[in-house]
Amino acid sequence: MKRAIISVIIIAAVLAGIFYILNKNKTKNEEETAAAAVTNATVAVRVDTAKSQTMDLAYLANGTFMPKQEVTVSAEAAGRVVRVLVDEGSRVSAGQTLAVVEGDKLNVSVANAQAVFNNAQADVQRFESAYATGGVTKQQLDQTKLQFENAKNNLQSAKLTAGDVTIKTSVSGIVNARMIEPGTYLNVGAAAFDIVNVSTLKLRVNVDEKNVATLKVGQTVDVTASVYADKTFTGKITFIAPKSDGGLNFPVEIEITNNADNDLRAGMYGTARFGVEQSANALVIPRTAFVGSVSDNKVYVVKGDKAVLTQVVSGRSFGDYIEVISGVDDGDQVVISGQINLFDQSPITIIK
Repeated sequence: MKRAIISVIIIAAVLAGIFYILNKNKTKNEEETAAAAVTNATVAVRVDTAKSQTMDLAYLANGTFMPKQEVTVSAEAAGRVVRVLVDEGSRVSAGQTLAVVEGDKLNVSVANAQAVFNNAQADVQRFESAYATGGVTKQQLDQTKLQFENAKNNLQSAKLTAGDVTIKTSVSGIVNARMIEPGTYLNVGAAAFDIVNVSTLKLRVNVDEKNVATLKVGQTVDVTASVYADKTFTGKITFIAPKSDGGLNFPVEIEITNNADNDLRAGMYGTARFGVEQSANALVIPRTAFVGSVSDNKVYVVKGDKAVLTQVVSGRSFGDYIEVISGVDDGDQVVISGQINLFDQSPITIIK
């Protein structure tokens, strides 16, 4: 009995010790949580200062060079390819023969049409002589003349078809792709060659609404290619879209004459520089200060130890910087990093 009492006392003591330790740990955890809540009451952000400075008015827009002419040459008559006269990379001129298709059957058709034509022509001569002597009626003569006209048209059609045994290009350029080999059987309309003319190229870029107003068709533009950092090409604006896309950008097309070595190639990455050698004083803030996109016109301005969501009016784009027309004063600090965790009047901690 005494041993049982001792066991109960020991168990009770152990349970009391465990309860004491757990209660102590709970108090400690609550104290740490409260301290963390105090520590995390502010949002860490990075800031920059709105300032007036002289900005280069040059506006850069990027795009991809495209050939002014790109034509797929197709077979105009069915048949088997006998000869291919050009290879990929060959320079070709408009009207040049690129391949020859087997034309024996077509030549037979021409011969048959020629025979029918000759016979119809002889019939017309005979009927005209007979009509002059009253041997045939006017109706019979007219019917013979109609048959002659049909035979003449069939002969002309057969000759045109026979002429299609050669595959020719309608434009000058470079053979970019050859899809046939000797022995290939082609149906009418089957693609045979891809011809690209890169003597003149097009660069299509998007210009925002604040810069497109300064552009005009015919205006010259300096153009560079990413692979030729030391070369500048001169282009001319040939098209400005009358309607913007969903992002308030206007497609602008620039035509560039390639150099003698055809250094520019279709598919290269190019940059157009508008407004060269012009500058102006403007109040600017970093592009990263804007919440969402620049067109949303919202930034967080630092007021004391808080971030205040502010509506601004943005102006011209200067690459990494955006002009601010109103809403921010010179010297104001704006949040450039950490906006995702902010709401209006959020307490902040500025970090370097």
